[in-house]
Amino acid sequence: MPAMTLDDIRNQTRDVIDIDSSDISDTVLNRIIGQGFDTIAYSEKRWGFYETETTFQTVAGTSDYTLDTIGASITQGIRDLIAIRNDDHVMAYIGRDEGDRDNPLNTTGNGDAWEWSFWNDTVRFYPTPDTAETIYVRCVRFPTDFPSNASTPSGTETPDLPNPFHPVLTTYAIAKAYLQQEDPVMANQYMSQYAMELDNVARRYADTPAPQPMIMNSRSSTRYLLGTGQLRYASTGGVRW
Repeated sequence: MPAMTLDDIRNQTRDVIDIDSSDISDTVLNRIIGQGFDTIAYSEKRWGFYETETTFQTVAGTSDYTLDTIGASITQGIRDLIAIRNDDHVMAYIGRDEGDRDNPLNTTGNGDAWEWSFWNDTVRFYPTPDTAETIYVRCVRFPTDFPSNASTPSGTETPDLPNPFHPVLTTYAIAKAYLQQEDPVMANQYMSQYAMELDNVARRYADTPAPQPMIMNSRSSTRYLLGTGQLRYASTGGVRW
Protein backbone atom coordinates (compact mmCIF):
# COMPACT_ATOMS: atom_id res chain seq x y z
CA MET A 1 0.00 0.00 0.00
CA PRO A 2 1.59 3.32 -1.05
CA ALA A 3 1.98 6.14 1.44
CA MET A 4 -0.48 9.00 1.34
CA THR A 5 0.71 12.59 1.48
CA LEU A 6 -1.15 15.45 3.10
CA ASP A 7 -2.32 16.52 -0.35
CA ASP A 8 -3.60 12.99 -1.04
CA ILE A 9 -5.63 12.99 2.18
CA ARG A 10 -7.07 16.46 1.55
CA ASN A 11 -7.96 15.66 -2.06
CA GLN A 12 -9.64 12.36 -1.22
CA THR A 13 -11.60 14.01 1.59
CA ARG A 14 -12.90 16.72 -0.70
CA ASP A 15 -13.61 14.28 -3.54
CA VAL A 16 -15.77 12.06 -1.30
CA ILE A 17 -17.79 14.97 0.05
CA ASP A 18 -17.80 16.79 -3.31
CA ILE A 19 -16.46 20.09 -1.97
CA ASP A 20 -13.48 22.32 -2.69
CA SER A 21 -11.21 24.69 -0.79
CA SER A 22 -13.92 27.36 -0.78
CA ASP A 23 -16.04 25.07 1.43
CA ILE A 24 -13.25 23.99 3.79
CA SER A 25 -9.93 25.83 3.60
CA ASP A 26 -6.60 24.00 3.68
CA THR A 27 -5.88 25.44 7.12
CA VAL A 28 -9.11 24.08 8.62
CA LEU A 29 -8.74 20.73 6.89
CA ASN A 30 -5.12 20.48 8.05
CA ARG A 31 -6.23 20.88 11.65
CA ILE A 32 -8.92 18.23 11.20
CA ILE A 33 -6.35 15.83 9.76
CA GLY A 34 -3.94 16.67 12.58
CA GLN A 35 -6.60 15.82 15.16
CA GLY A 36 -7.20 12.49 13.45
CA PHE A 37 -3.47 11.76 13.39
CA ASP A 38 -3.18 12.43 17.12
CA THR A 39 -6.20 10.21 17.80
CA ILE A 40 -4.45 7.29 16.08
CA ALA A 41 -0.90 7.97 17.26
CA TYR A 42 -1.93 8.28 20.91
CA SER A 43 -4.58 5.53 20.96
CA GLU A 44 -1.87 3.13 22.16
CA LYS A 45 0.95 4.13 24.51
CA ARG A 46 3.53 1.72 23.11
CA TRP A 47 3.01 1.33 19.37
CA GLY A 48 5.75 -0.97 18.09
CA PHE A 49 6.55 1.31 15.16
CA TYR A 50 7.65 4.08 17.55
CA GLU A 51 10.19 1.86 19.31
CA THR A 52 13.76 3.15 19.21
CA GLU A 53 17.09 3.03 21.03
CA THR A 54 19.42 5.66 22.42
CA THR A 55 22.38 6.13 24.77
CA PHE A 56 23.33 8.75 27.33
CA GLN A 57 26.07 9.32 29.89
CA THR A 58 25.56 9.21 33.64
CA VAL A 59 27.21 11.78 35.90
CA ALA A 60 29.13 10.60 38.93
CA GLY A 61 27.10 11.24 42.07
CA THR A 62 23.83 11.91 40.19
CA SER A 63 21.00 9.40 40.54
CA ASP A 64 18.08 11.18 38.77
CA TYR A 65 17.79 11.77 35.00
CA THR A 66 14.81 13.29 33.21
CA LEU A 67 13.39 11.91 29.98
CA ASP A 68 14.64 15.06 28.23
CA THR A 69 18.17 14.21 29.33
CA ILE A 70 17.90 10.53 28.44
CA GLY A 71 16.28 11.21 25.06
CA ALA A 72 18.36 14.23 24.06
CA SER A 73 19.46 12.49 20.84
CA ILE A 74 15.88 11.58 19.82
CA THR A 75 14.27 14.38 17.82
CA GLN A 76 10.72 13.61 18.93
CA GLY A 77 11.63 12.87 22.54
CA ILE A 78 10.89 9.80 24.69
CA ARG A 79 7.32 8.88 25.56
CA ASP A 80 7.86 5.65 27.49
CA LEU A 81 10.78 3.52 28.68
CA ILE A 82 11.15 -0.20 28.03
CA ALA A 83 14.57 -1.34 29.25
CA ILE A 84 17.85 0.11 30.51
CA ARG A 85 21.29 -1.46 30.61
CA ASN A 86 24.98 -0.60 30.80
CA ASP A 87 27.96 -2.41 29.28
CA ASP A 88 27.84 -5.05 31.99
CA HIS A 89 24.22 -5.97 32.70
CA VAL A 90 20.53 -5.26 32.22
CA MET A 91 19.22 -3.14 35.09
CA ALA A 92 16.11 -4.33 36.91
CA TYR A 93 13.04 -2.09 36.99
CA ILE A 94 11.63 -1.60 40.49
CA GLY A 95 9.01 0.66 42.09
CA ARG A 96 10.10 4.04 43.46
CA ASP A 97 8.96 3.13 47.00
CA GLU A 98 10.99 -0.08 46.97
CA GLY A 99 14.03 1.73 45.64
CA ASP A 100 13.84 4.51 48.19
CA ARG A 101 13.29 2.05 51.04
CA ASP A 102 16.35 0.00 50.12
CA ASN A 103 18.48 3.07 49.35
CA PRO A 104 17.80 5.73 52.03
CA LEU A 105 18.70 9.29 51.06
CA ASN A 106 20.66 9.83 54.27
CA THR A 107 23.16 7.09 53.48
CA THR A 108 25.97 6.91 50.95
CA GLY A 109 25.36 4.13 48.46
CA ASN A 110 27.31 5.04 45.36
CA GLY A 111 28.44 2.31 43.00
CA ASP A 112 27.57 0.45 39.81
CA ALA A 113 23.80 0.88 39.26
CA TRP A 114 21.78 -2.36 39.13
CA GLU A 115 18.20 -1.09 39.45
CA TRP A 116 16.09 1.82 38.24
CA SER A 117 12.70 3.33 38.98
CA PHE A 118 10.53 5.76 37.05
CA TRP A 119 8.47 8.59 38.52
CA ASN A 120 7.39 12.01 37.24
CA ASP A 121 9.19 11.45 33.90
CA THR A 122 12.45 10.91 35.81
CA VAL A 123 14.63 7.80 36.08
CA ARG A 124 16.41 7.13 39.37
CA PHE A 125 19.31 4.67 39.50
CA TYR A 126 20.10 2.47 42.50
CA PRO A 127 22.71 2.76 43.82
CA THR A 128 23.73 6.22 42.65
CA PRO A 129 26.33 5.88 39.84
CA ASP A 130 29.83 6.64 41.10
CA THR A 131 31.35 7.10 37.64
CA ALA A 132 30.35 8.38 34.24
CA GLU A 133 29.27 5.48 32.06
CA THR A 134 27.30 4.85 28.90
CA ILE A 135 23.71 3.75 29.46
CA TYR A 136 21.76 1.99 26.69
CA VAL A 137 18.02 2.62 26.55
CA ARG A 138 15.22 0.97 24.63
CA CYS A 139 12.20 3.20 24.55
CA VAL A 140 9.15 4.48 22.68
CA ARG A 141 9.41 7.91 21.09
CA PHE A 142 6.71 10.48 20.53
CA PRO A 143 5.31 10.66 16.97
CA THR A 144 6.37 13.43 14.61
CA ASP A 145 3.61 16.04 14.43
CA PHE A 146 1.42 15.83 11.33
CA PRO A 147 1.01 18.18 9.63
CA SER A 148 4.25 19.63 10.99
CA ASN A 149 2.89 23.13 10.41
CA ALA A 150 -0.90 23.33 10.28
CA SER A 151 -0.86 26.79 8.66
CA THR A 152 1.65 26.33 5.83
CA PRO A 153 2.62 22.65 5.41
CA SER A 154 4.32 21.49 2.23
CA GLY A 155 1.52 19.10 1.29
CA THR A 156 4.06 16.42 0.37
CA GLU A 157 4.71 15.22 3.92
CA THR A 158 3.38 11.83 5.01
CA PRO A 159 1.97 10.80 8.41
CA ASP A 160 4.41 9.26 10.88
CA LEU A 161 2.38 6.05 10.78
CA PRO A 162 2.67 2.78 8.82
CA ASN A 163 1.02 3.06 5.39
CA PRO A 164 -2.07 0.94 6.32
CA PHE A 165 -3.06 3.65 8.81
CA HIS A 166 -3.17 6.39 6.15
CA PRO A 167 -6.61 5.45 4.71
CA VAL A 168 -7.90 5.22 8.29
CA LEU A 169 -6.76 8.78 8.89
CA THR A 170 -8.51 9.82 5.69
CA THR A 171 -11.77 8.26 6.90
CA TYR A 172 -11.50 10.30 10.08
CA ALA A 173 -10.98 13.48 8.05
CA ILE A 174 -14.05 12.69 5.92
CA ALA A 175 -16.19 12.18 9.04
CA LYS A 176 -15.10 15.47 10.58
CA ALA A 177 -15.44 17.31 7.29
CA TYR A 178 -19.02 16.06 6.94
CA LEU A 179 -19.69 17.37 10.45
CA GLN A 180 -18.20 20.72 9.51
CA GLN A 181 -20.56 20.76 6.52
CA GLU A 182 -23.47 20.21 8.92
CA ASP A 183 -24.26 16.66 7.79
CA PRO A 184 -24.29 14.70 11.07
CA VAL A 185 -25.81 11.57 9.50
CA MET A 186 -22.91 11.04 7.10
CA ALA A 187 -20.46 12.20 9.77
CA ASN A 188 -21.67 9.47 12.14
CA GLN A 189 -21.50 6.83 9.42
CA TYR A 190 -17.91 7.65 8.55
CA MET A 191 -16.90 7.97 12.21
CA SER A 192 -18.27 4.47 12.83
CA GLN A 193 -16.33 3.25 9.81
CA TYR A 194 -13.21 4.98 11.14
CA ALA A 195 -13.51 3.22 14.51
CA MET A 196 -13.93 -0.15 12.78
CA GLU A 197 -10.98 0.42 10.44
CA LEU A 198 -8.72 1.58 13.27
CA ASP A 199 -9.65 -1.39 15.41
CA ASN A 200 -8.91 -3.79 12.56
CA VAL A 201 -5.51 -2.31 11.68
CA ALA A 202 -4.54 -1.87 15.33
CA ARG A 203 -5.01 -5.59 15.96
CA ARG A 204 -2.24 -6.32 13.47
CA TYR A 205 0.20 -3.87 15.00
CA ALA A 206 -0.49 -4.49 18.70
CA ASP A 207 -0.63 -8.27 18.39
CA THR A 208 1.98 -10.69 19.74
CA PRO A 209 5.03 -10.68 17.43
CA ALA A 210 5.40 -13.97 15.57
CA PRO A 211 9.05 -14.56 16.69
CA GLN A 212 8.15 -13.82 20.34
CA PRO A 213 5.30 -16.09 21.44
CA MET A 214 3.59 -15.69 24.80
CA ILE A 215 5.15 -17.47 27.76
CA MET A 216 2.58 -19.14 29.96
CA ASN A 217 2.32 -20.45 33.53
CA SER A 218 5.50 -20.04 35.58
CA ARG A 219 6.90 -17.07 33.67
CA SER A 220 5.98 -13.40 33.78
CA SER A 221 3.12 -12.66 31.43
CA THR A 222 4.91 -9.83 29.64
CA ARG A 223 8.45 -8.84 28.83
CA TYR A 224 7.61 -5.36 30.08
CA LEU A 225 7.05 -6.71 33.60
CA LEU A 226 10.58 -8.08 33.50
CA GLY A 227 11.97 -4.76 32.35
CA THR A 228 13.24 -6.35 29.13
CA GLY A 229 10.64 -5.38 26.56
CA GLN A 230 7.38 -3.66 25.78
CA LEU A 231 3.91 -4.73 26.83
CA ARG A 232 2.61 -6.77 23.89
CA TYR A 233 -0.06 -9.06 25.19
CA ALA A 234 -2.77 -6.79 26.61
CA SER A 235 -4.52 -3.57 25.75
CA THR A 236 -2.45 -0.60 26.90
CA GLY A 237 -5.51 1.52 27.49
CA GLY A 238 -6.23 2.84 24.00
CA VAL A 239 -7.60 0.56 21.31
CA ARG A 240 -10.00 -2.03 22.72
CA TRP A 241 -11.12 -5.28 21.17
